[in-house]
Amino acid sequence: MASRAAADHLTAAGAKALAGIAADHLWLRPAGLLSGAAGATALAEGLAVPLAASGLAFPLAEILGRRPDGGVTTALVPVAQLRDWSKRGAAAERIAQQLERLAMPRPAWAGLALERPLLMGIVNVTPDSFSDGGEFMAADQAIRHGRALLDEGADILDVGGESTRPGAMPVPAEEEIRRIEPVVRALAAVGALVSIDTRHARVMAAALAAGARIINDVSALAGERESLALAARSGAPVVLMHMPGDPRTMQDNPSYTLASLDVLEYLAARVEACLAAGIPRERIVVDPGIGFGKRSAHNLDVIMRLALFHALGCGVLLGLSRKGLIGDVGGGLPPKERMPGSVAGALYGVSQGVQILRVHDVAATRQAIATWRAMAAGA
Repeated sequence: MASRAAADHLTAAGAKALAGIAADHLWLRPAGLLSGAAGATALAEGLAVPLAASGLAFPLAEILGRRPDGGVTTALVPVAQLRDWSKRGAAAERIAQQLERLAMPRPAWAGLALERPLLMGIVNVTPDSFSDGGEFMAADQAIRHGRALLDEGADILDVGGESTRPGAMPVPAEEEIRRIEPVVRALAAVGALVSIDTRHARVMAAALAAGARIINDVSALAGERESLALAARSGAPVVLMHMPGDPRTMQDNPSYTLASLDVLEYLAARVEACLAAGIPRERIVVDPGIGFGKRSAHNLDVIMRLALFHALGCGVLLGLSRKGLIGDVGGGLPPKERMPGSVAGALYGVSQGVQILRVHDVAATRQAIATWRAMAAGA
């Protein structure tokens, strides 16, 4: 009896969530994610929907809708009810599209299948990055570090020549190129799949010429007018990250109605800008930008709703490694002491179907993921 009452409540809540919200302001977050035998059973019985090709399934979805007054309505609904709603009503097409995007396998990105969590190892060729600034400033040090990360199992090496930590000052493009070019060239020469972490079009072009194959832009290709067109012409896969403002000002007074939905809507607009510029969805990965223009409460809301970002139909990247949030939760730990929290965050990301993890500690993260996946598969 209690179970039936709960189902009726969810039905009413779902109907209320749909009422009065324009279809293009309606989003679905996979919830109650299942793995292993439990997920397979729910799928076989039609009680769940697969989440991309992650091996996860979701029997519930949180509806998030932006009301005309700017506020947000949320409700938790069984996917079986969503399937019924998708056959009628003003929001029918939107619900069907969202369910389809959430379920569809993601195509290969940068030549890598998005069927298991990929590790993007961090190579900061900077004097002032928040965790390892100055440690790999010399090109030979950065190259050795990159090769060590490859040996530990990194799938991608993300090379950056400008710190984007809170309060960081901008670096001239010429200096950024001087820092990253020999490192990119050397790592590409040994077969590494290199990503260039930059918000400057000139640096993107120089890195691609030196052998980089991915553009990872904290400004989501909006920081400079030339960036979007350059990325489109290059054919390079891209990572679009959410960052309000710039590193100097982004932490001054960040404000959100609901951080997870606000960030999602921003990234949705940037995906549409890429599509209009000729960058197809299969070349796009999105990153919600943990620690960029967000207080701890904002970061936690984004992380809690990580699965929401799959609604964009792109791969999802999580960059949580050694971030300030982990220090805050851990009682003020400095960056070098945040590895356990970083691994815990990475595992949570995997449990939400995240396809790429940007990490400092490749070997520890890889071991933890292998253990988690083995356990999850047997559940």
